[in-house]
Amino acid sequence: MNEADALLLQPAHAIAAAVRAGRVSAEAMAEASLARIARSDGLINAFTDLTAARALAGAQALDRRLRAGDPAARALPLPGVPYAVKNLFDIEGLSTLAGSKIERGRPPASGDGPLLRRLDAAGALLVGALNMDEYAYGFTTENSHEGPTRNPRDPTRVAGGSSGGSGAAVAAGQVPISLGSDTNGSIRVPASLCGVFGLKPTFGRLPRNGSYPFVASLDHLGPFARSVPDLALTYDALQGFDAADPGCQPRAIEPTMPALARGREGLRIARLDGYFLDNAGPEARAAVARVAEALGGLNGVELAGAERARAAAFLISNAQGAALHLPDLRSRARDFEPLSRDRFLAGALLPAAWVQQAQRVRRWFALRAAELFREVDVLIAPATPVVAPVIGSEWIDLNGRQLPARPSLGLLTQPISCIGLPVCAAPVWGVHERLPHRPRLPIGVQIIAAPWREDHALRVAHALEQAGVSSAPVAELA
Repeated sequence: MNEADALLLQPAHAIAAAVRAGRVSAEAMAEASLARIARSDGLINAFTDLTAARALAGAQALDRRLRAGDPAARALPLPGVPYAVKNLFDIEGLSTLAGSKIERGRPPASGDGPLLRRLDAAGALLVGALNMDEYAYGFTTENSHEGPTRNPRDPTRVAGGSSGGSGAAVAAGQVPISLGSDTNGSIRVPASLCGVFGLKPTFGRLPRNGSYPFVASLDHLGPFARSVPDLALTYDALQGFDAADPGCQPRAIEPTMPALARGREGLRIARLDGYFLDNAGPEARAAVARVAEALGGLNGVELAGAERARAAAFLISNAQGAALHLPDLRSRARDFEPLSRDRFLAGALLPAAWVQQAQRVRRWFALRAAELFREVDVLIAPATPVVAPVIGSEWIDLNGRQLPARPSLGLLTQPISCIGLPVCAAPVWGVHERLPHRPRLPIGVQIIAAPWREDHALRVAHALEQAGVSSAPVAELA
């Protein structure tokens, strides 16, 4: 293994430091990432497109700047770091697939979305686009058009969704960072099941223009990484207002990286009980218990109305998603995945009064959360009710209840998405030591903060990482 191959399995900030110092070239890092994808993606199926020529050309241009001693190039936060994005992000020259068959015939994107431009400006190198559930409507990335993405921790199991390719590519060591989207849990579910870190920022924090929408009032974009500093570094590079997205709020950039060293200092942290423990299986409960223990013991609190908030998120997603796809549902229904098509059709038939009531519940639930955040700064909850199910599973067993697998993986994320709170998903290992007859797989916890306090969530995640409770090692691939 040469130095670039070894560095690819290290955190992004280590890659950036090596490229800045001239120990390894950006071109070598791009080549190492592309070579690992070539070796491993036949098993994982994380990628739908590669952008090799773009990555190599960008790397060569960066290397020339660094050799010339360009101070601006040496100050870049992510020089030579390979990354990939869910295939709902606009990539110049590629059709924005959004996991679908229908979009394959659409013209290629005329330019990159703003988040790609920001990562490129930070020195990162785009190597490709990643698999996902069709139109982001799912939690497993069992895509019938592209094939399922397989979990690098156990390729017989799902990677989660809808950003399954984004989580799997990072877990497999193909790239150290990636981008995904989260409407009802689509960053946090793959992060939990694949054993990586993921960040869903506050609704309105990052611009979403230049990406294929699903539910305009619920969609978020955010990063995946294998360490909390990498997550913070990437998120900080993504921040900034963009007036082209009417949902993006004109807030100043608020860097999170400098605050990580403070850990949990001064933060009031509590554990979410009630709905969030009632819908957690043994591994999820053990993960929360381990986190609570590492944080010095946490009091339990309840967030009233979580079940109703999840129902509201379902109705809003159904209705707004269906409205977006009505023309294709009328003219090309057979080209949808059957499950996506049926859910969209159901959404098109929802009474307007139901959707209006769902928005009222959403507002009511947001007020309950605001009351709770007057008493605490951070809430801990499980990210998924179970570890990754086997591909093709129709049902999961949750404390003796048989629940449909695909929608139920979002049981614990949807209430939080409904009100746009910032959440860091952090993977927890070793729960099999407390549950010796369960599979040795990661499962995530949600670290939930008040609006605009991504720094609080990332600080707690970093404290857990430093304590050895949360980590994201590269998967050992066959």
